[in-house]
Amino acid sequence: MGQKLLLKNIDVPGIRHYQAYRENGGYASAEKAFKMTTDEILEEVKTSGLRGRGGAGFPTGMKWSFLAKPEGVPRHLVVNADESEPGTFKDRFLMEYIPHLLIEGVLISSFCLGSNTSFIYIRGEYAWIAEILEEAIDEAKEAGWLGKNIQGTGFDLEIYVQRGGGAYICGEETALLESLEGKRGNPRLKPPFPAVKGLWGRPTVVNNVETIAAIVPIIDITGAEYAKIGVGRSTGTKLISACGNINKPGVYEIDMTITVEEFIYSDEYCGGIPNGKRLKACIPGGSSVPIVPANLLLTTAEGKPRYMNYESLSEGGFQTGTMMGSGGFIVLDEDQDVVYHTYTLARFYRHESCGQCSPCREGTGWMEKILKRIDEGQGKMSDIELLWDVQRKIEGNTICPLGDAAAWPVAASIRHFRDEFEWHINNPEECLTRNFGLAHYADPIEIKETAN
Repeated sequence: MGQKLLLKNIDVPGIRHYQAYRENGGYASAEKAFKMTTDEILEEVKTSGLRGRGGAGFPTGMKWSFLAKPEGVPRHLVVNADESEPGTFKDRFLMEYIPHLLIEGVLISSFCLGSNTSFIYIRGEYAWIAEILEEAIDEAKEAGWLGKNIQGTGFDLEIYVQRGGGAYICGEETALLESLEGKRGNPRLKPPFPAVKGLWGRPTVVNNVETIAAIVPIIDITGAEYAKIGVGRSTGTKLISACGNINKPGVYEIDMTITVEEFIYSDEYCGGIPNGKRLKACIPGGSSVPIVPANLLLTTAEGKPRYMNYESLSEGGFQTGTMMGSGGFIVLDEDQDVVYHTYTLARFYRHESCGQCSPCREGTGWMEKILKRIDEGQGKMSDIELLWDVQRKIEGNTICPLGDAAAWPVAASIRHFRDEFEWHINNPEECLTRNFGLAHYADPIEIKETAN
């Protein structure tokens, strides 16, 4: 069993509430942090090597160090709980079952950053989770961990839960800030970055739920010990939302030293694929990362084992690799239709585009229409190249990463599953009654260069 830091007490009865959380070591890290200077806390976070767990993987300590500290200007910490990436549900799990871990993480982080007013921006569909968080905040405040002069330290902190309106685009940090200010959730041009001019024009740090929760064990065991867990720049533990064609869907905490094969097939984790079916493909980091066929998922193009960490999953670039992303691990078995699933994702991104950038606004709509045509047996062979051209003109040409998130799944599907697209086009009637199947996707493959 891998080491557990975030979920070590998840099975303790009543851990959702303050008393059980406190009795099992809760707020001990906060007590330790209050005896440290803010520079010492920041140094622990830097030493830990913690990378943002929301998808980008940017070093957390470095991000915190960018925070501007103009005299007399308030600073803010905003927790991004707008977990809207299809296939990702780890933050929901943390907030629902052990909310005080997040509250303690916010407390320590706010103390380090000098934020006296911090926010948890939660997606609108998580209404019951918002209520759980608000109850936990009330419990923490009653116990003296929030409010004025916390535990006699002279530090003041209020935490507010802000419910979003249900927009995927608000997972982008500047769109989140716009929404938090009561405006339409459109991404901002950067620079200025939030660390300089964020919420209400004030210096602001925006971090993911899992990232902030990880601050608690880092202070507890020290950054140096945290950095010993994992491998290379993939330090600490990572929460994975596993779903799709697996026997044991759920949230797993891994230390990023295990192989992808072990994660999928071991009883400790996903428990293999139901009904003895074969693995066809996987989207390992949430819907926005490139899909990869089985023969590039379990091993790299060079034949080395693929590991569940940032570096190994990205080995080979988008040509033969993918990304850790938000950890939304979606497994597809031999009966799944890649064309249909790509169309489903394109439909999602078209719906969630804010419409501010024309490449995204128009391009996502065109990708949806073309994929729908192919999926319904009405496609033309030229549609494949048209689809490739549209996604290429979206990627890198938008204010925020939503355009890239929409383009990458389409590009990867064409790159690795072109013959499945061609089969749909060449067999317009048959594709309506059965799927393409496994084909060669689990067999050794010859890597061909594809222009991008």
